[in-house]
Amino acid sequence: MTENETILERFTAWVNVIDGYVWGIPLILLIILGGLFLTIRLGGMQFIRLPLAMKYMLKNEKEGKGEVSSFAALCTALSATIGTGNIVGVATAVISGGPGALFWMWLAALFGMATKYSEGLLAIKYRSHDSKTNHVLGGPFYYIEKGMGIKWRWLAKFFAFAGVLVGLFGIGTFTQVNSINTSINTAYQSVFGNANNPSFTFLGTEYTFVTVVSSILIALLVGLVVIGGIKRIGKVSETIIPFMVVLYVGFSFILIITNITKIDDAIVLIFRSAFGLDAAAGGMLGAMIVAMQKGVARGIFSNEAGLGSAPIAAAAAQTNEPVRQGLVSMTGTFLDTIIVCSMTGLALVMTNSFDPTLGLQGADATMHAFAVGIPFLSKTITDIFVAICMILFGFTTILGWNYYSERCLEYLTNGKMQPVLVFRWLYIIAVFIGPYMTISAVWVIADIFNGIMALPNMIALFALSGVIARETRDFFERRGKGKIID
Repeated sequence: MTENETILERFTAWVNVIDGYVWGIPLILLIILGGLFLTIRLGGMQFIRLPLAMKYMLKNEKEGKGEVSSFAALCTALSATIGTGNIVGVATAVISGGPGALFWMWLAALFGMATKYSEGLLAIKYRSHDSKTNHVLGGPFYYIEKGMGIKWRWLAKFFAFAGVLVGLFGIGTFTQVNSINTSINTAYQSVFGNANNPSFTFLGTEYTFVTVVSSILIALLVGLVVIGGIKRIGKVSETIIPFMVVLYVGFSFILIITNITKIDDAIVLIFRSAFGLDAAAGGMLGAMIVAMQKGVARGIFSNEAGLGSAPIAAAAAQTNEPVRQGLVSMTGTFLDTIIVCSMTGLALVMTNSFDPTLGLQGADATMHAFAVGIPFLSKTITDIFVAICMILFGFTTILGWNYYSERCLEYLTNGKMQPVLVFRWLYIIAVFIGPYMTISAVWVIADIFNGIMALPNMIALFALSGVIARETRDFFERRGKGKIID
């Protein structure tokens, strides 16, 4: 073992300790109970109004004020949520927390839909227009400051600061590019073999030629898009997002149908594992807590319900009705976790690709699942498919989080654009160096920043739940009287 490897291992162990404190039972309960509380207060909004929400998702509001259409705003939010977390994050959760992690991911998502609705509503209600930048600005920092009062501005600043860190060092860059690079290397080796992928060693870690090329190309592509701001990000997102969701869900559906005889056993295993029923008597509670922790943490990483990121994009939507955008926002959690994440989770469980004895991590586990689960296709084809999905998912997430981080920075600097322009270059640099980080470290770091960001947002949602309930009642009363036309 080299000294450099020792340092990396120590660093990983240190961040794992911090992650254990941040994503301890208190924060998990805060997010789940917050979603449950809002679900009850809103009368099961996510179940009753989901068809209406899907309708609003595709139909733009006439004469609505904002920068982009509601669908483009949703796609911008989805670009940040439907990312490598749907492939790598789910695999990581199921491998480390067992199949039961998928159950807790579902539960967090169902309650999280009420959370996401509330975030979208508040984003529109408390948004503002910056005359200097001509940007429509909104998100937790504004509904904390305007809704809770100026005395809580420190909490809004804390959220915005965490948002910048999450984008630059967490979800936005390192995890995405690292996962993209892993899948590209696997697909390349599957096609051309190891001999045609020369490597070199730097600081005790081996890197391939493909890693260098992919880091440069991704950084260049990201740079070309992010310079254009929300309108260009929205245009790219609403073009790529529908295509990649249909592609991934369709391919996953083929796997499920091919292995349909295994689905009953897979569902039973998920539920038994969720409550530690397969563990020894003394370890049942521990197994359940681990499954819960990994499922909720990775679920939040994927759908971002409670994180406070999606309302930053929602604030730019062309709408005059906070409730309408709240409904559109909540469809994001449904599409991300209930649909896309479920496909990955079922693929892993039905093919037993989560088995720790296989020694697989992240994208490699998902690639193994598709290779085993669709035997009539070659491993090369399935590896290329997963790599393409990883590239599309990861790329759009990088774009979405650049927008989130920039808006957070705008708030912190009172609308000054010079720091934002500097940040864009730092962001591109972070994208470039992402593939050279260790996979174990980057995911844990992302989890830590997620938790730090979620705390002030959840406090705000509890504090403003009365506002959310009143706005909801008022909207549906006006709609019932024919004053609002769908």
